[in-house]
Amino acid sequence: MNNLKNSVKSSIALGLFDGIHLGHRAVLKQAAQSADAGQLRRIVFTFPAETAIRKHAGGFLYPSEVRDKMLTQDFGFSVNCEDFSKIRDLSGKEFIKQILCEKLQAGCVTCGENFRFGKNASCDSDDLLKFGRQAGFAVNIVKNLFFHHSNTLSSNCIISSTEIRRLLSSGDLETANQFLGDPYRIYGIVDHGAQLGRTIGFPTVNQIFRENQLIPAFGVYRSRTILPDGREFPSLTNIGKKPTVHYQGLPLAETYLRGFSGNLYGMELQVKLLKFIRPERKFDSIQALTAQMQKDLELI
Repeated sequence: MNNLKNSVKSSIALGLFDGIHLGHRAVLKQAAQSADAGQLRRIVFTFPAETAIRKHAGGFLYPSEVRDKMLTQDFGFSVNCEDFSKIRDLSGKEFIKQILCEKLQAGCVTCGENFRFGKNASCDSDDLLKFGRQAGFAVNIVKNLFFHHSNTLSSNCIISSTEIRRLLSSGDLETANQFLGDPYRIYGIVDHGAQLGRTIGFPTVNQIFRENQLIPAFGVYRSRTILPDGREFPSLTNIGKKPTVHYQGLPLAETYLRGFSGNLYGMELQVKLLKFIRPERKFDSIQALTAQMQKDLELI
C-alpha cells in the first residue's frame, strides 16, 4: 500500500490477527465503528502470518493470503501487510511517525491491550496512548476477552491464538470454534493424491497443509465444503498421514463430499471443520478402513 497523503485519514487496526478470533473481532469492530463515525478509511496493519512462528510454537493458524482475504471480504478492511524485517528496528516513536502517521495517515488507532510495538517490543498500549496524544490521533485499547471452559488452561482463559492452537492440537474443535467465532477453515488447492478413495467407492479431495502451519489433531471430522461457485456440501474430512496405506508425504486433509460428482483438481476449496468424530487410526486392511468410513458417513 502506498502512502495515503492527500486522502482521508485512516482508522487503523493493529495486530497479527492469526485466526481472526473473537478478541481480534472485537478490535476490528471498534476500528470499524471509529471509521464510520469519523468517515475514515478502514485499514489493518499487520505482518505475514508466518511471523507467528517466531512468536509461538505450533505454527500459524491461517496462511497470510487466507487471513487477508477474510479481513477484506468478511470485515471490509484494506490490509497493509508489512515485512517484519523492514521495521523491526524502528523505535516506538519512529513506528508512530513513519508508519502510522506518514504512511497510513492515522486518524484513529485500535489495538488489544497486550499489543506491543517498537524495537524488541519495547512499547505497549499505554505508550500508544501517549504517542497518540502527541501526534494528534485517537487511540482505542480493547480489553482482553475471557472464556470459561473445563478444557482451557485456567478457569478464566484469555481468548488467544495461542490457546486456539492448543485446543486444535488436542482435538477440542468445539471450544476452538467458539474462540474463533466461526468454524476452523482449511483453504487449499485440491492436490492429486493416490486416488485410492475412488477405488473403494469414496473419492476424496486432498489439501496439503503449508509448511509451518498448525495442523489440527489427526483424526476424522464432520465438515462442510464450499466450492468456488458457492455451492456447499456436507462432508467428512480426515486429517493425518493415512497410516493404513503407508503414506509417506506431508500431513494432509482428505475430504469426501456427500452428493457431489465432478472434477475439483486445481480448484481452491474451503472446508469448515464442524465436529471431531474420532482419532486417526491404522486399520488391518483396506476392507476394515472402508467399513469404518461407512460408519463415519452416518454422522454427516
